[in-house]
Amino acid sequence: MRKSIIAIALTASVALAEPPQKIDISKLPQQTQVVDDVVVPVPSEIFNVLDKLGKPNWTSVLRAPNGVAKPFGQQPQVALYMGTIIAEGFIAVEAEDAEAVKNIGKSVLSLATALSIRKEVTSRANAIIAAADKKDWGQVRKELDGALGEVRGAMKALGDEQLSHLVSLGGWLRGTEALCAVVDKNYSKDGADLLRQQMLLSFFDNKLDAFSKKKPVNALIPKIKGGLKSIQPLIGLAADADISAKSVKEIGEITAGLVKSIQTK
Repeated sequence: MRKSIIAIALTASVALAEPPQKIDISKLPQQTQVVDDVVVPVPSEIFNVLDKLGKPNWTSVLRAPNGVAKPFGQQPQVALYMGTIIAEGFIAVEAEDAEAVKNIGKSVLSLATALSIRKEVTSRANAIIAAADKKDWGQVRKELDGALGEVRGAMKALGDEQLSHLVSLGGWLRGTEALCAVVDKNYSKDGADLLRQQMLLSFFDNKLDAFSKKKPVNALIPKIKGGLKSIQPLIGLAADADISAKSVKEIGEITAGLVKSIQTK
C-alpha cells in the first residue's frame, strides 16, 4: 500500500526558499509512527515542510479558546476536541501568543481529565505552560509534539485506541482548516498540493467505520464521515493535476464547519 502523510497540525512559519514538493519519508525521525501502513510524522516535521510557504498572518488564523476549554458531550466529542486544541497550540506558537499557548496547555489538562488520562499528561501540559512563559517557542513546539503522542498513547493503554484516532482526526481537521486559510489568502500550487492526501481520507474513513461498529454512534461521526466524503473529490485528482484555489476554499469551508461542530455543545 502506498504510504501517505497524516498532517495532524498543519501550520507554518517563515522561510524564503522554494517549498519542497514532497515530504521525504525516509528522512523522518524515529518518533514517526506507522499505523496501518500510513506514515504519521510528528507535527514538527509538517512544520519543516510548511515553513517554506512564506510569512502568513498567524494571528488572524489563530482561534485559541477564551480561558480554559471545558469538556462537554460524550467521549468521542471530547477526543475530537482535544485534537483541535492541540492543533491550535501549534498555530499559537506561530503567532507567538504566549497567553494563548498557556490557555491551551491548561485546556489539554481539562480535557484529559474527562478522558481519564490527566495523570499521564500533567507533566507535559505544565512544560508547555512553562515554556510559553519564557517564550521559548522551539521548546513549546517540542512539548506539543510530545503531548500529542502521550495523549494517544495513554488512551491506547486504557484500551481506547479508537478514541486516540479521533484525537488525530480532530487535529487534522483543525490543521487542514488553518492550512486552507493560509493558502487561500496567498494561493500557490505548491501550498495547495499539501492537501493531496487521498489515502489519509480513506484511513480516517475506515477508522470511523470501525469506531461505529464497536461504540454507540455519536451524532458527530456520520457528520464527519459526510464531510470527508465531500473533501475526497476535491483532492482526488490525477497526480499531475493542480488543486485549484476554488477547491482550497471549499475544503476550508468543510473543515471549518466540522471543527465548529466539534467545539460546540
